[in-house]
Amino acid sequence: MTRPPGHPALAPFGTTIFAEMSALAVEHGAINLGQGFPDTDGPQAVLDAAKEAIDAGRNQYPPGPGVPELLDAIALHQKRFYGLDVDARSEVLVTVGATEAILATILALVQPGDEVVTFEPYYDSYAASIALAGGVRRTVPLRFPDWSFDEGSLRTAFSDRTRMVLLNTPHNPTGKVFSRSEIDLICRSARERGAWVVTDEVYEHLTFDGADHICVASLPGMWDHTLTISSAGKTFSTTGWKVGWVSGPAEAVAAVRAVKQFVTFVGSGPFQPAVAVGLGLGDDVYAGLATSLERKRDLLVAGLRTADLPVSVPAGTYFVVADAAALGATDALTFCRELPARAGVVGVPVSVFCDDKKATASLVRFAFCKRDDILLEAVERLAALRG
Repeated sequence: MTRPPGHPALAPFGTTIFAEMSALAVEHGAINLGQGFPDTDGPQAVLDAAKEAIDAGRNQYPPGPGVPELLDAIALHQKRFYGLDVDARSEVLVTVGATEAILATILALVQPGDEVVTFEPYYDSYAASIALAGGVRRTVPLRFPDWSFDEGSLRTAFSDRTRMVLLNTPHNPTGKVFSRSEIDLICRSARERGAWVVTDEVYEHLTFDGADHICVASLPGMWDHTLTISSAGKTFSTTGWKVGWVSGPAEAVAAVRAVKQFVTFVGSGPFQPAVAVGLGLGDDVYAGLATSLERKRDLLVAGLRTADLPVSVPAGTYFVVADAAALGATDALTFCRELPARAGVVGVPVSVFCDDKKATASLVRFAFCKRDDILLEAVERLAALRG
């Protein structure tokens, strides 16, 4: 019998929820608050730098590790914001977005049977990447509305087979910014088991209400045990450019590079020097981007509350999670599939990011990285469902 096509490890995952919801948005002409991409462009200096790079002929394969000016800019960024001394040539790797960095890092470090501890809800690529590596996913639940976790649950998730802790802070989809005490507990548990800590920090500059993002690699004793992943897409509103990176100890970065070269080889040629320009922009630019998003967060939170939906107010990211039970969401996946036709709005069910789907059965994630008029219209449409 001929074996059907497809990798068996991916059989449980199917099409990503983002592709499904975006297709429904197009089909119904709905407002898409499902996928996390802005509807306005980022800093003009960054956009102009990309145009200049294209005009200067930087349109062929870039060097495998990344263009030198971006490698240097990433190292300077880590020094500027976190006090880290990073060797730009051996301890940094540019990737095609953070998603590739996550996959390549997991494939480089995790072997069949190794366990990976992460927090749920989790970004959907985590589970698929762990499965492709033959790893075993162990999750620690974060609970609505404050998204706290139980220390006992964390300790139970670790075992002698734990190879990696995959930590996303600020956290998608909840908007949680992990505290220093929480991170210290996570790091202590990882070091007790000799596990790597891999951090997804793509929202590192998008925190609100004075919340401090903590770079795990900058904590005492953690550099040699941590790989840090980030990207330009969220910070500079250039999600389509797909420029990410991973930094950490040279031996570990080399292992990730060995995988990455056979995935995409290289990418995003003319966008890499443009991102280097962005990373060097002043503190006022970074602060302005976060302040603008904080205002949009407040706009959407207020609107959802007007529609009588309980909301978890995020401390970072692009997203607000609301409890849509009052709108009839007993199964958020079904609710979100029907919502574009019913209300002309797209959200994402939080349950698709969880192993324990019952705990998040009525929760929906909405993106607020949109124009004010779009957010206001979406809230009006949702409120209309109440009658």
